Amino acid sequence: MSDRERKKSKKPAHATQANHRVLNTALNVIGEVLITLAVLCALYIVWQLWWTGVEAEKTQISDKTTSSWSAPASNDGQTKVAQAKSADTAPIESGTWNYGDTIGKIYIPRFGQNWMRTIVEGTDSAQLNRHGLGHYHDTQKPGEVGNFAVAGHRAGYGEPLGNADKIAKGDYIIVRTQNYWYVYQYSSTEIVTPDRYDVVAPVPGHTGEKATERYITLTTCEPKYAEATHRLIVHGKLVSWSSVSDGVPSMLAQKTTSGRVTFTSDTTHSLSSRIPELSTVVLWLIVIYLVIYVAGAIAWRWPAMREYAQRPAERRIFSFYGWLMRMQSGIKPVRIVLVVLLFLIVAVFMFKWGYPWASLHIPYLQVSSNYVAVN
Repeated sequence: MSDRERKKSKKPAHATQANHRVLNTALNVIGEVLITLAVLCALYIVWQLWWTGVEAEKTQISDKTTSSWSAPASNDGQTKVAQAKSADTAPIESGTWNYGDTIGKIYIPRFGQNWMRTIVEGTDSAQLNRHGLGHYHDTQKPGEVGNFAVAGHRAGYGEPLGNADKIAKGDYIIVRTQNYWYVYQYSSTEIVTPDRYDVVAPVPGHTGEKATERYITLTTCEPKYAEATHRLIVHGKLVSWSSVSDGVPSMLAQKTTSGRVTFTSDTTHSLSSRIPELSTVVLWLIVIYLVIYVAGAIAWRWPAMREYAQRPAERRIFSFYGWLMRMQSGIKPVRIVLVVLLFLIVAVFMFKWGYPWASLHIPYLQVSSNYVAVN
């Protein structure tokens, strides 16, 4: 082959550089898309396992029903320990509960001395996702002969029954209504398929049989962090009751170092539950972003855009994140702050509106929401 033919067969240098630039740009875009999807998925897990619990706790804190209830009896600032009375004489809270009404509170010391959740009427997602645990409407009241059955999430939404598999022999499950304490003691655990409605029958596991004892049944999903193909069922029996006006059950009483008896107040809540309403957070983040952006534009304009425009053409490889960084005003530290604020705005927006919508409309995410009521 002659020198002239070899020269003709070679591509011009600028053509090769252009091809490299296109390839690098494509790889950059693909990489950034994958990174973005990974971050969104990670944030969804945080939303599902943490933030839904924060919202559920906020809802329970603001429960107007329980906030108006009388505190357990005390004497000179020291909580009284109520005398346990026979389960056979347990009174039943008067009145009826409509869908969404607050029934009471549940305490399971195995989950922590300060652990408490609200129980409401109804077991659909609207109740379980916001209020803690839901009472099966066609089962008995707390303390009543028969089966007081409730459902709760095991993952996400505060995971009230996240550790249900750890309840063991000798553990207590305590329910408070407006006027009474009902103390149940754990009896057994079983794993069943969703069609086993007999687990919430008046006599658990025996449909049609007349009840002579007072039971409690907790239902939640199994397995914990996957599609809930089964249900984890926890059973207990009433062993005693007492009046709120007499104090608190001994299982919920604590002694301080000075020997005083105390009862953990229902106002003990996690720091995360004190986070302001997310719509307010988004608004403030946008205001802060605009203030810094305008200040940076006045003081320094857009130096990153000028620097990029002065680069040789072969060095201008498109990157979405690079473009986003260049679009911010000010010097590099200011631009970093602005990008971080944009990330926070998007994350808060997804927590407030994006992920709730996705969990309701994307089939796979509907499954991962872990609705746990026995069908």
